[in-house]
Amino acid sequence: MKKTTIMIAAVLFSTLTFAQETHEKDIPAKGVPAKVKEALQKQFPNAKEVKWEKENDKYEAAFDLNKADYSALFDVDGNLIETEVEIKLSELPNGVLAYIKTKYTGQKVKEAAKITDAKGTVTYEAEIKGKDLLFDSNGQFIKEIHD
Repeated sequence: MKKTTIMIAAVLFSTLTFAQETHEKDIPAKGVPAKVKEALQKQFPNAKEVKWEKENDKYEAAFDLNKADYSALFDVDGNLIETEVEIKLSELPNGVLAYIKTKYTGQKVKEAAKITDAKGTVTYEAEIKGKDLLFDSNGQFIKEIHD
């Protein structure tokens, strides 16, 4: 009986550990460096419903702002790397939807976003099944990223 109890405890422990490792990189706000939280507050003082993720050594805040879905990526020192805001498909640059229709026949765009890096360079993202397609501000294809 004692061995069975130990075995069950070991299986439960390993299952919980595995579940934590494979879960998204969500982290509680208390796990985010103060500099990063302060930078978010300074850049986006009206951000609502902030959720944090850790991406390698960077921190991403997903939040609502002015009824739009945003995300902001910061380094550990609180420097803003890029922002992303969800947009309507009609807001994608000319040619993006035509490109997708031609090169990704039968696939529909699930979401679209406008990405602005720290230098002010704007790119656009169109999400299709299992892939993110990146385009420059003129609608020219840049690259495909697999999810």
